[in-house]
Amino acid sequence: MLAPLRAGRVRLQKFLAEAGLGSRRHCETLIQQGKVSVNGQPVTVLGSKIDPGNDRVAVAGKSVRVERKVYIALNKPVGVLCTSHDTHGRKRVHDLLPASLPRLFTVGRLDYDTDGLLFLTNDGIFGLRLTHPRYKMPKTYAVEVKGALTDAERARLLAGVRSEGEILRAEKVTGTTKLLVVLREGKKRQIRRMLAVVGHPVTRLTRLAVGTIELGNMKQGQWRNLTDEEVHTLMRD
Repeated sequence: MLAPLRAGRVRLQKFLAEAGLGSRRHCETLIQQGKVSVNGQPVTVLGSKIDPGNDRVAVAGKSVRVERKVYIALNKPVGVLCTSHDTHGRKRVHDLLPASLPRLFTVGRLDYDTDGLLFLTNDGIFGLRLTHPRYKMPKTYAVEVKGALTDAERARLLAGVRSEGEILRAEKVTGTTKLLVVLREGKKRQIRRMLAVVGHPVTRLTRLAVGTIELGNMKQGQWRNLTDEEVHTLMRD
């Protein structure tokens, strides 16, 4: 999906941040240093507003524009990396997408040996909304483990277990050998670490949903554009 640019006037530092020039604070510094011009005139006043559709913005003489936002849902296969570069030549999620798309980043990561729903975008605000701990975005996983999970072990996972100096906690756990696990945290290899603590190594892990957006019937390696409604729903949740 290529979302239209926001209509109306916006603060100059916000426009620069959305154009990929850095954080808003960094963009404010660029303005204060006199490196930003609008329609050929230097602008040094913070809070100045522009019309992205009509005004010409430049930084150090180079024209700046905001790319149209792209939101992709992809079914990541096992054995594919969530990284933009790999020195060993292994397949990356970016290799599954058309080269015609703008530069995208993954919203969070799925491990090399985990498959399922993954988002890619060029919208930093969208990425932050889905990954920052304060938003507690629920993520749902299908998990197969060795052995059968007991009620006591399930209670431990819900209360929180300690691994590598961190407390890891599940929001919901159902099942015994084939589990459905919901997280509102996003710590590194969290599900694998939690289940290892209670003695049930993971044999398969698939992300089924992020918020209300489900993997559905997408085949592995397949991708689609998120709809406007889906993006707005994720930003509200």
